[in-house]
Amino acid sequence: MSSVKTYEIPVELKQLITSNQAFHYRIVPVAKEEGRLTLKTDHQDVKDLQKELTIILDCSVDIISETTEDIQSYLTFNYRKTSVSSTEKLEYQDQFLQKLIATAKDFGSSDIHMEPYEKLCRVRFRLDGKLKEQYTISNTEYPQLVNQIKIQSGLDISQKRLAQDGRITFKEGTDEFDIRVSTMPTLYGEKIVLRLLNRNTQEVSLNDLGFTKEEIEEYREAIKKPQGIILISGPTGSGKTTTLYASLKELNKETTNILTIEDPIEYTLQGINQVQLREDIEFDFPAALRAFLRQDPDIIMVGEIRDDRTAGMAIKAALTGHLVLSTIHTNSAWATISRLIDMKVPAFLLANTIAMSIAQRLVRKLCPHCKTKKKAETRDFPQGFEIPEKMEQHYIAVGCNHCYHTGYMGRKAIYEILPITKELEVAIRHNELQIDTYIEKKKINTLRHNAIRMVLDGETSVEEVYALLTNN
Repeated sequence: MSSVKTYEIPVELKQLITSNQAFHYRIVPVAKEEGRLTLKTDHQDVKDLQKELTIILDCSVDIISETTEDIQSYLTFNYRKTSVSSTEKLEYQDQFLQKLIATAKDFGSSDIHMEPYEKLCRVRFRLDGKLKEQYTISNTEYPQLVNQIKIQSGLDISQKRLAQDGRITFKEGTDEFDIRVSTMPTLYGEKIVLRLLNRNTQEVSLNDLGFTKEEIEEYREAIKKPQGIILISGPTGSGKTTTLYASLKELNKETTNILTIEDPIEYTLQGINQVQLREDIEFDFPAALRAFLRQDPDIIMVGEIRDDRTAGMAIKAALTGHLVLSTIHTNSAWATISRLIDMKVPAFLLANTIAMSIAQRLVRKLCPHCKTKKKAETRDFPQGFEIPEKMEQHYIAVGCNHCYHTGYMGRKAIYEILPITKELEVAIRHNELQIDTYIEKKKINTLRHNAIRMVLDGETSVEEVYALLTNN
């Protein structure tokens, strides 16, 4: 096994200094012998620091120099920033939010969650799809932060009993991106979620997403069709919107009229007509689709098919000579068919209009710096799972300073592509096909197959794709 540096400090040492002291002085304890405390720091002027800490900690202090990267890893792994220092309090309202967002961006976080509880508010970053606690803020300071966010995002600071949505444009030097703000009243105050919208998403192409060579060829063939409906399914946060935007970018031509109806509009796309839902004035998906059909569109993107009316209008648009792209919440590509029939779409109309059904998931990739080999054993896998003969070993997540001790770095989309062939059209009309038999005969890569491939290739862990490896 490869040796991996650990940043865990023994509890008896960790308790010798407070979180505030650790973060303020950027120190971590590494040993205490005969009344002398040894600390690591990335400070340059250690002599003055040593004098100050000897007084504050009331003991003899030795100081060892360490890299800034390793000190940050020690702090992140062992301590929580329980409150801001006296210096930070003076600049809290003006600078703390800026620092918080900048830190989240540097971490590669997609969301910042601020959650008030009885005694404190915790701040968590979503890293590669998983939440990780970074700070706690006192309940006396949190309301000030809430008001600052509301003012910057144009929300009503006097309204604390209803959910609100807003938007902030964040600027730091030459960097600029949008932040979607959502507030929600809870028992102890307003929970706030900041969604960091990466404008680089606009530059993502289909080649960047995770399709295999065969899958992307099939998908491109489907989106070239002049009419029909293409549906992408998956849970919230599975990357469906990114796939849609990458598709629209490829389809965006001077000769093509593309209209989108979204809730909300996350990214602006040059050359594409994007419309925001306004349900407060009854401008919902069906109403927008009716208006779209009078605008001579070639391609229509509907953010999500949520109900019977939206499904019916999307099918109507596909029937009348338009290419429709949309998303839907189902667990597999074939389950989308059943879901639409449940939404009262006649089977014969569905068979005539649906061109392709896709399911997708985002899978965390193992950190290349700390992933560790492990012998493949039955107990590591779901009950009933047959370990492939060529899988003698697999990799597990460990955690290091490169991945903020999560064991993972970045995510990759995996897909299940189901083109609607003549054989499937007949099956949809008569509801008579055993889809498992069809998938095996056509050698279609399911989500499960692609998850196994990522494990075999050492890209991800069994734990990350455990649910996809079950027989369900």
